[in-house]
Amino acid sequence: MDQLHFVTLKFLMEIHLKLKNGKLGCYKMKWQQAKNEDITPCNILERIIWHKDIEVSQMKERKPLSVLKKMLDDAPPVRDFVGALKEANSRTGLPGLIAEVKKASPSRGVLREDFDPVQIAKAYEKGGAACLSVLTDQKYFQGSFENLQTIRSSGVQCPLLCKEFVIDAWQIYYARVEGADAILLIAAVLPDLDIKYMIKICKLLGLAALVEFIFCLPLGTFKVDISNTKKLLEGERGQRILQKGITVVGESGLFTPVDIAYVQEAGVKAVLVGESIVKQKDPTSE
Repeated sequence: MDQLHFVTLKFLMEIHLKLKNGKLGCYKMKWQQAKNEDITPCNILERIIWHKDIEVSQMKERKPLSVLKKMLDDAPPVRDFVGALKEANSRTGLPGLIAEVKKASPSRGVLREDFDPVQIAKAYEKGGAACLSVLTDQKYFQGSFENLQTIRSSGVQCPLLCKEFVIDAWQIYYARVEGADAILLIAAVLPDLDIKYMIKICKLLGLAALVEFIFCLPLGTFKVDISNTKKLLEGERGQRILQKGITVVGESGLFTPVDIAYVQEAGVKAVLVGESIVKQKDPTSE
């Protein structure tokens, strides 16, 4: 693939992004500090990450990295996630669609009671999605790696993004073994050096890395402001991203064609849409 990694701009009001010395990845630093101190998580993202630390430790005991590396030979071939988005954008003139297979969220609860991941994935593909995003966090989003593996083995051709809260490189190997073509890396969780290291792991495994930047307001507002996409891309960092040819993905708060057109004008080449389509009985009609 001609571009290994790409970025997504996410606007979640229920999570307050904190900065420490101008660096991202503060949640990981706080969670590591909390191991030796009597500290409790103060918001949902911290709760997710602190629980993920325990979960991943247990998974690594059951399936060590040495075992995963041996399983790579039998893993399905990696498909070109970024290439699929670019092809869709070039063919339609619209941002490539990443449709999300998502049963629930901490803030919204269950989004769809009759949740059949394979049926939903096939409907998305039939409806023209370029790629799919599959939630794998079980405790807070009622997702699973079983869903990812089942969708991959069902014959769905769309490349798959493993939507996980990655805190350890082991998870990248596990996602690859389970059939992922791309994986999410959250900048608010991982320090810069960890992100660089994990992107190298992705490159080694042939996976695309989606680096997510979360921009939001304080807890409790639950408002979404997609104008932040335009503000970021018009700034110095945004211009550097565009000049490097990195594919930018708009995410969250996108519910109408007007929303899509707005972020497209800002420079977005792909969008990730979940809640607004997973609730539909027939996603192909949206």
